[in-house]
Amino acid sequence: MAKKLIFVYNADSGLFNTVTDIAHKLFSPSTYDCQLCAITHSAFSMRDEWKTFLNSIQYEMEFLHRDEWKTQHSDQAEDLPAVYYGNETVELLIGSEEINQCDSIEELKQLIKDRLPE
Repeated sequence: MAKKLIFVYNADSGLFNTVTDIAHKLFSPSTYDCQLCAITHSAFSMRDEWKTFLNSIQYEMEFLHRDEWKTQHSDQAEDLPAVYYGNETVELLIGSEEINQCDSIEELKQLIKDRLPE
């Protein structure tokens, strides 16, 4: 089974949380808790540049919210957002500190390219 990239947002799933996140991004973007989401998504959808990048890398991908991640991987205690690599056993590829230092999709894309296994 091929390994995949797992993107984990520092936000919970569900309609109420989605609406709250949209409002937070619109009215107080500087205090939004998930830099991965802030960089890769507008208030309403995934940014085209990010979609194009994801389509260009040859990995299966999974996108999880914080609550979904904790349900599936309760043994993982790293701060979020984060990017993991693996399947049943996963390893941290990019931690929250590094993601939170990214100010653009371009910086995040380069970080991912630099870390992807050959």
